[in-house]
Amino acid sequence: MADPTIQTFCCHRRTLPGSPDSILMEFHSDLYNSVCVVSSLLGIAGALHQIHPQRHTNVIQRPLGDFVTRGRQIVVWLAVADLLASLGVFFRSILWVFVRDLVPPISDTVSSVVFCAVISAWIQFFYTATWFWTLCYAVDVRRVLKSQGECTICYHIIAWLSPAILTSVGLLILYLPHAHCHDIDTMSGALTHIFPNYCATFFPMAVIMIVNPILYCCSTQDVRFIISVRLGQYTQRERNAVDGIKTKFLFIIITFYICWLPNLICGVLIWSIWLELPEKLIVSLWYVMAVMNPLQALLNTVVYRRWSGVGQHICSSCLPCGDSSSLSEYTPIHTLNEVEPVQGENTPLLQSQESELRSSRMSINGTLTES
Repeated sequence: MADPTIQTFCCHRRTLPGSPDSILMEFHSDLYNSVCVVSSLLGIAGALHQIHPQRHTNVIQRPLGDFVTRGRQIVVWLAVADLLASLGVFFRSILWVFVRDLVPPISDTVSSVVFCAVISAWIQFFYTATWFWTLCYAVDVRRVLKSQGECTICYHIIAWLSPAILTSVGLLILYLPHAHCHDIDTMSGALTHIFPNYCATFFPMAVIMIVNPILYCCSTQDVRFIISVRLGQYTQRERNAVDGIKTKFLFIIITFYICWLPNLICGVLIWSIWLELPEKLIVSLWYVMAVMNPLQALLNTVVYRRWSGVGQHICSSCLPCGDSSSLSEYTPIHTLNEVEPVQGENTPLLQSQESELRSSRMSINGTLTES
């Protein structure tokens, strides 16, 4: 899991029975590591499924082929980061179960501390990268709806460089010069050596938890505007289309929250009530994190895929500059030609003379794509 607490587990230890940091020994238990192994295997399977090329039938010919895989590329890189993070969790847990000399509290050697620190940095880096790829996906949805070009290089810089800086700074401050973070017994020492790593972990997580819902809310409004203006109508069929997009965005947000909110809650509790730490609650949160962090990869295969049965895409005439290819990677719209208008809505709520003139050539029923 991506948590600063388990990174302090890697420091040289002088733990005495009953000391506040003796709770960290839970990370070395067979039960905890077994949970990590199972959840990481599920995460690896989910990530591999997401990375594997997906075939779609009845895909329409799009004039702008360069943009067809735009959203898919972001999802694949998100899955790659998830895969590498889950592999790190898997190998660390396996080795801690079968090679006790690599567990710092048991064998307080330089090699055990270095192994623990390096593998923890690996996991932290790639999970942080998944957060930024999640942000890039939300940003790209907005850019598609605004008819803005893709910025692949920018996304890679943000998604790889930012985690590298945050992880390096946080862990270097924690471990340097001798990885004796458990010898710190003053508040000022904890704030200068331990707290920065918590900030480097939880600050980007919290920001993305706030920013992504805002971006998706704005994107939903944009879709509603595009459909009503470009088609010149907004009936029950169009509302179902918008609801399909809104539902997908909602599940993306919920997935991110259930996978990472336990980490944030745990960090806040540790720093707010350390002297009276509710150990059972903290340990329970650690197990929830051990399950949910790697499962992000598996859940993403559901929320980012083209949903079967609702795979209807907005036609090119409904999007700015006539480009529907990019949005098709994002929009699980209800099949509009299968939706019967409700009573009283045979006439569109919004209709213009221009739409009547274009009705023979502007239809959102001709671009059906099935998963």
